[in-house]
Amino acid sequence: MKLLYLECNMGVAGDMLMGALLELLPDKEDFIKEINKIGIPNTKIEMSSSTKCGIVGTQMSVRIGEIEEESIETNNHHKHHTHLKMSDIEHIIDCLQIEETIKTDIKNIYHMIADAESRVHGKEVTEIHFHEVGRMDAIADITGCVMLLHKLGVEKVITSPINVGFGQVNCSHGMLPVPAPATAYMLEGIPCYAGQIEGELCTPTGIALVKYITKEYANMPGMIIEKIGYGMGKKDYRAVNCVRAILGKSDV
Repeated sequence: MKLLYLECNMGVAGDMLMGALLELLPDKEDFIKEINKIGIPNTKIEMSSSTKCGIVGTQMSVRIGEIEEESIETNNHHKHHTHLKMSDIEHIIDCLQIEETIKTDIKNIYHMIADAESRVHGKEVTEIHFHEVGRMDAIADITGCVMLLHKLGVEKVITSPINVGFGQVNCSHGMLPVPAPATAYMLEGIPCYAGQIEGELCTPTGIALVKYITKEYANMPGMIIEKIGYGMGKKDYRAVNCVRAILGKSDV
């Protein structure tokens, strides 16, 4: 069985997961060229090498026009407000030049986020306006991760217990506890902990992706490792800020 193990000791954000998965491909440049041709509006996805705590990995960035969008992982939630409804996001996804199965996965992930936001705000899903997760960088992150998973042909995903961080974060609605309310709802049923790092280590995009693809939450199983990828976050902590993706074979 082709197995993917995701190590989320420093949480998970969409850009970090995409960087980790990208490192598992034999040719990263080919994928970057491909995703930049599928039609995400006014968007350019870039990768760069990043070293944190002595470990080299891949850091993803998204440029909207000529401006680099700050990752949600940077905690600057009050900037770049793009308020899209679910119907707007579905229209963007429908226009992408990708397989229908990939479009379906992307929509399903966004519906998970919409359901969580609906519970937080007490509104119907059709009335929800996406803020941070409605930005083009979030759409790019989710699309990129789903495309990569399809390319890798993974049969099962196992994810570690997730470090969510602690403290408060400044969102479009004001100061909110970590994990933010929508993220907390999506964490239901997932083994998680606060750890010793202050800050928002898990974003709605990251958790929605992980929850959608994960079949089991556990420590690393017995497996034959074939390749390891490190997806780096933008912020620096005393621990390496990354998602580690381990691809291999297992009978689990």
